[in-house]
Amino acid sequence: MHPTPLFSSLALSAPLLANLESLGYHAMTPIQAASLPPMLEQRDIIAQAKTGSGKTAAFSLGILSKLNPLYFAIQGLVVCPTRELADQVSNELRRLARATDNIKVLTLCGGTAMRPQIASLEHGAHIVVGTPGRLLDHISRGTINLNTVQTLVLDEADRMVDMGFYDEIYKIAEVCSPRRQTLLFSATYPDDIRKATHQLLRDPVEIKVESQHTGKHIEQLFYLVTPEQRNTAVAELLHHYQPVSTIAFCNTKIHCRELTDELQSQGISALALHGDLEQRDRDEVLVRFANQSCSVLVATDVAARGLDIQTLGAVINVDVSKDTEVHIHRIGRTGRAGEKGLALSLATPGEKKWVRLIEEYQGEKVHWHELTELNQYTDPASRTLLQAPMQSICIMGGKKDKLRPGDLLGALTGDVGLSKEQVGKINVFEFMTYVALDRRIASDALDKLSRGNIKGRQFRMRLID
Repeated sequence: MHPTPLFSSLALSAPLLANLESLGYHAMTPIQAASLPPMLEQRDIIAQAKTGSGKTAAFSLGILSKLNPLYFAIQGLVVCPTRELADQVSNELRRLARATDNIKVLTLCGGTAMRPQIASLEHGAHIVVGTPGRLLDHISRGTINLNTVQTLVLDEADRMVDMGFYDEIYKIAEVCSPRRQTLLFSATYPDDIRKATHQLLRDPVEIKVESQHTGKHIEQLFYLVTPEQRNTAVAELLHHYQPVSTIAFCNTKIHCRELTDELQSQGISALALHGDLEQRDRDEVLVRFANQSCSVLVATDVAARGLDIQTLGAVINVDVSKDTEVHIHRIGRTGRAGEKGLALSLATPGEKKWVRLIEEYQGEKVHWHELTELNQYTDPASRTLLQAPMQSICIMGGKKDKLRPGDLLGALTGDVGLSKEQVGKINVFEFMTYVALDRRIASDALDKLSRGNIKGRQFRMRLID
């Protein structure tokens, strides 16, 4: 085994290296070790890498290594498929840029007002992270100038192409400097991405890192079901394994909705995440899942793309994916950070051919089980309800009203009289705030909070269930 290379072996500035050290970044992940040296030599790159592989830190360091803070123009541009991913990339860039004073990172995504973005662009930025549609919008209005871009990153390029953004990506690349460096990251490498690379990249270095997970710390179990059993089988698995939080993957939006209804009718806290949701509803679903006000997220692959959920008890493949890469990507969301993961897959006899492809990909047989092995609950009353431990309050006020998490924590532990343990995550958005509270006291706490003042004002609020 080769020792893992350290960040300190790279030709990075002393402040960047010191900041990496303070953030606990010592040894590089395989994708970082393979991509950073050619990146720092200004080569174009095609890297096959998945969420959770450390790719964001890799390309962020590529951008920051040659950024001039005194030159107030857009020097780095990262294009992402979804707003969630763009937010995560911006946060990572800001953390890594802490060592250098006054580096401005701007996020430009749809689903938020255009005017504040135009105002921010007028003040200038060093790095822009955005989604294709909104970036093109700014280009066509003439509100953004990209001819100073030195590094263009296309993150999760396969998903952007899947979502129909091929032409947009091409138009965005065209208005960047012709002397730029282009870094393309993609979990899979289909033909349309190959075609894109010829048009967008110059003599790129190709990097492929094998998927890190599977086998070692993820327990995979396959259950044979009939198509009619599928939705009730999900409930049985949840009752048997009792995971703290679960993502259940379906192949279609319709199936997502049906399964969510079925689980809710059994008293399980479940929410659907699919492409038809408005951005505001999507944000609310994600906040509620992340703050433990919902136990099960029923999602399609495109909708779940770029989600960063830290503690996942289990992943359930309600439908087997026909794409083995997607299957590996799904199950890799459980068992992160050294925890033992659990991946449960339901397959009908007709889907066994897709399971065989998974076996070939993994290089080992899968373990088949019967639903009859699960705890059988004959009396519905004896089932433990999979109710989420928390419940969310939505407050009609946010950053625009100068609200901060500390203000809410103060009001809840002071005026309302809650202990810190009864208050969960607090998420403050532009116009709304979500607070997770212990489900047992949430309703009482809402009554008291809505009658009192927060920062000398009364806000409208409601309990979400």
